[in-house]
Amino acid sequence: MKLISYQLNNTISYGVLVNNELYSLPQINAGLPASMNAFLALEENGMEMASQTAQQIEAGTLVATPVSNYEILAPVPHPTSCRDGYAFRQHVEAARKNRGVEMIPEFDQYPIFYFTNHQAVEGPGPVYCMPDHFQQLDFELEIAIVIGKKGRNIKASEADAYIAGFTIMNDMSARKLQMEEMLLNLGPAKGKDFSTIIGPWLVTPDELAHKVAPTKPGHTGLNYDLAMKCFVNDVMVSSGNVKDMDWTFAEIIERCSYGVTLYPGDVIGSGTVGTGCFLELNGTGKRLDPNYQPQWLQNGDRVTMTIDALGILENQIIAEDTNWSILSLKK
Repeated sequence: MKLISYQLNNTISYGVLVNNELYSLPQINAGLPASMNAFLALEENGMEMASQTAQQIEAGTLVATPVSNYEILAPVPHPTSCRDGYAFRQHVEAARKNRGVEMIPEFDQYPIFYFTNHQAVEGPGPVYCMPDHFQQLDFELEIAIVIGKKGRNIKASEADAYIAGFTIMNDMSARKLQMEEMLLNLGPAKGKDFSTIIGPWLVTPDELAHKVAPTKPGHTGLNYDLAMKCFVNDVMVSSGNVKDMDWTFAEIIERCSYGVTLYPGDVIGSGTVGTGCFLELNGTGKRLDPNYQPQWLQNGDRVTMTIDALGILENQIIAEDTNWSILSLKK
């Protein structure tokens, strides 16, 4: 299934995409709650009810009116939490090489993640940025999962069953803010907390069964052969594949859930795919060619991300109408 959160007439709801038409699940099935978060809290029972409803619509045994003139939101407009991982070795290795440091051996020992601002999760559409964000404003091309079942101390061998679905993630980054604050060995914080974009919808694991790819040697869990691309103003700037993840989502879930309860609606990103941000691309370009001209996102830029089977996530960068700067407040 493809599950969508949407807004219509100032009301937020969710539905299922069938034959490219959106059908409201709570309107069609009275047994389903009004919000996506409450729906995910039903765990497998909710997914089964939604699946049956979608199958009945597709078969024509249930006559329903599709929703029209709606605005697509983030698949989970208000996640219970949002973490981001560090799963692609290629990105980590390239970024460190560009800084003139060796690959860190701990990367291959355990997966890591950081918490970002779950209240700043956005979907397709405009992304409003402050002046300091435009000091090296960056995209990050990622895939994310949404947790669909409550669990604690989840073993990697069982963790794939806790995934409700997959979506595209753009982990927006203000690099000037990020690099300054991380000199204090804490963060990232202000460099990341203004926008994390997911969408356009949530694709359930059964739709990706034919895309399962071999997991890297020594790792546990499912991986998927899904091409990933990012375009800025229709020019492709990044290309990778989900199958290049070294740490699987199952292993990331295992680490996240150690001594901690994960809840339906928690969002977990993969981390940046190799070549998946300007920070890495600019560093590599400058290392190979001293005359390389760095590129960063600018006001008005359109950022379009695609992942096979997960759709197209498009946003436009918009400058807030202000000159307020926190960088200028440094003592």
